[in-house]
Amino acid sequence: NTWLKIERRIFPKLKNVYTVCDSIAEIYSNKYGVEVKVVRNIPRKNKIKTFKSREELGLPLDKKILLLQGAGINIDRGAEEMVKAMKFLSDDYLFAIIGGGDVFEILKEIIKDNQLENKILIKGKIPYSELIHYTFNADLGLSLDKNTSLNYQYSLPNKLFDYLNYQTPVLTTDLVEIKKIVNRYKVGWIIDTHEPEQIANKIQDIFSNKIEYQEFKNNTVKASEELNWESEELVLKQIYCKLFK
Repeated sequence: NTWLKIERRIFPKLKNVYTVCDSIAEIYSNKYGVEVKVVRNIPRKNKIKTFKSREELGLPLDKKILLLQGAGINIDRGAEEMVKAMKFLSDDYLFAIIGGGDVFEILKEIIKDNQLENKILIKGKIPYSELIHYTFNADLGLSLDKNTSLNYQYSLPNKLFDYLNYQTPVLTTDLVEIKKIVNRYKVGWIIDTHEPEQIANKIQDIFSNKIEYQEFKNNTVKASEELNWESEELVLKQIYCKLFK
């Protein structure tokens, strides 16, 4: 196509190139023989010391809170299956969905059809400064994108780093870049299915192993010390410094 023709013409001539993850950098580097740096889109370090309590946020004190947040909670990214998984979890769990996307009306229908109103909290987009308090109070952060395109296959969503930044272990699907982070820092669990009952079983297993859960939660602190924009911008500065020499 037209864009690919333009890419083939321009890319080999480029001297300073960067992209958003290792997998994409490797593809372009192998394809065009050009060094490709990686600058990941990661939030800044958490500098907030005091967070709102669950009471202040209107969240239950006696439930495990499962959180899916983000501006792109869209169709076919795992939210539908997670809602259905709540049928197989006890009332000890609350699934909170906070953000925006095109799947929200579908989720509301699934919730209504399955009488899950008491198990699921849906909030639309809220300011980031408010969202982080929900993230901090969650017990498990969810990232359940499906491997339906190269875009998703190599995705590295902001919410993953937000969860870690606010000390929330994660449950994620088996996508290349996400899995690399989770396994390297030992901050969560990987699941290779979107079958609702199996998702529910995995969540029950996670919370039944309190020692492992606490270990992974503790590891989020170390991970967030390395995974932040302050580290990524150093690479970006090096790239731009070359342009002005």
